Amino acid sequence: MSCLEGKSGITRRTSNMACFQYLQDKRLYRLFGLLALGQFASVLITFTGLTSSILARRGFNAPTSQSFFNYVLLTVVYGSTFIIRRKTLKVRWYYYLLLAILDVEGNFSVVKAYQYTSLTSVMLLDCWTIPCVLLLTWLFIKTKYNIGQLIGVCICILGLVLVILSDVHAKDRSGGSNVLLGDALVIIGATLYAFTNVSEEFLIKNVDFLELMTFLGLFSSIISGIQVAILERKELANTSWNRDVILSFSGFAASLFFFYSTVPFILRLSGSALLNLSLLSSDMWAVGIRTFAYHEKVDWLFYIAFSAVAVGLVVYNTRRTAQGPEIIASEETDHEMPNISTNEHEKSNEGSDLASISVNTAKDSEAELSASVSMSTSITVST
Repeated sequence: MSCLEGKSGITRRTSNMACFQYLQDKRLYRLFGLLALGQFASVLITFTGLTSSILARRGFNAPTSQSFFNYVLLTVVYGSTFIIRRKTLKVRWYYYLLLAILDVEGNFSVVKAYQYTSLTSVMLLDCWTIPCVLLLTWLFIKTKYNIGQLIGVCICILGLVLVILSDVHAKDRSGGSNVLLGDALVIIGATLYAFTNVSEEFLIKNVDFLELMTFLGLFSSIISGIQVAILERKELANTSWNRDVILSFSGFAASLFFFYSTVPFILRLSGSALLNLSLLSSDMWAVGIRTFAYHEKVDWLFYIAFSAVAVGLVVYNTRRTAQGPEIIASEETDHEMPNISTNEHEKSNEGSDLASISVNTAKDSEAELSASVSMSTSITVST
């Protein structure tokens, strides 16, 4: 009996009130859990940015090599578990190959853009991921967004703009060597990020987490390894591998590995939009670290910006959570997966055959039972 099927009268009203309070508490815990998970991912991205800046100051300029070791970690950790559990592949391999190409080249484009344009331009244009994600999820995953969620998105973007204005207000914007090329690279990278996030959201809601991480890491390792051999071989050979470089390199790989491991849970629980909105606060965490660790001064706009992003995240999640678990569950089950599965059709046919056999068996047993009852009745009458 469900919590809403109480007794009549006062007892039923009391039971319904208790159930309503339970659901409200559950939604509240889910809200804080999603916010905490999103900010954990944002902090991890902040650490990847800090370690990348340390490597850049040490003269290390090989962005694909940094990501390569993250992909190797994904392959080793999740691939070994995938083999031990002897799982079967649910999605054809070339879908993961395409996802890996998008992921590797998206990372490469954004990191490469820092060489040609300013940090302010990268931060502003990187927001292009959010409208792309909203459009792609609406088109392909059939996710429905209400006015409250869109207001939350606008508040978060406003907060990021305030962060950039505070940075510009404190220090004049510095240009780049080729601003047009740099801005184009950021837009390309942000678009590739959007396709990657939406593809991962679709896969994580339809296939196994272990499979996604294993084959994303495997194919990304192959692609980035080839790219390192072609583009960054001389850079690696000329690098002075001292302690600072090795620690920063290892810290970047570890942070990115935990980030990639956290992202699927956010995508499954909420979606690509929340992921990218949560990552907007990474710039604020970076400012906070610079303030407390390096004692740099922070402009007063930073505090307003941080509050705006926090309010925007709460508004977005509150409007989504208020829809109830039934709506969220329906978003995961309403759409059907295209023909990328290798054995789902056979399983459904086997299931229907088993069901028909069980029904026929039940009918036969019922007929035998009625025959035995009628026989015993006739014997009793005759005696």
